[in-house]
Amino acid sequence: MANEDKKDFNAMLHDNKDMPKFQIITDQKSIEKYGGSKMYFAPPIDYDKVMKKIPYGKVITIGKIREYFAELSGADFTEPITAGIFVSIAAWASYQRSENETPYWRTLKANGELNAKYPNGIEAQKEKLEAEGHIIIQKGRKNVRYYVKDYENSLFDLR
Repeated sequence: MANEDKKDFNAMLHDNKDMPKFQIITDQKSIEKYGGSKMYFAPPIDYDKVMKKIPYGKVITIGKIREYFAELSGADFTEPITAGIFVSIAAWASYQRSENETPYWRTLKANGELNAKYPNGIEAQKEKLEAEGHIIIQKGRKNVRYYVKDYENSLFDLR
């Protein structure tokens, strides 16, 4: 996202854009990739609510949140593009508020990867996660990425 300082992320967070909703997909490759044709779209505020449930010292991935929403809604899967966008909106909305913080830094990308699109980037997320006892590792030489080491051991179960 660009121009974060000029956007009202809390307004975006509360704009449900006619969600929740379902869509039936017919593209065979997508059906095979996601394991079904019934796709669920969760509104941004739902991501924020789930992210607020993750306790100190625990983490979750966007993928696990998507699985949780699909299970709750009876869908085959939750739409992945909006999921990533809405997690970022929840993070920036929290950053813009002075109270009722969402611990967005505990929500990771796939395979425990840190999210460069969060407020103040990787360094800020790394600092917050290390303060909660997580070890951050670097992978790659040219395309450097950061991950929570053994993140699976710290995953929060939403069920």
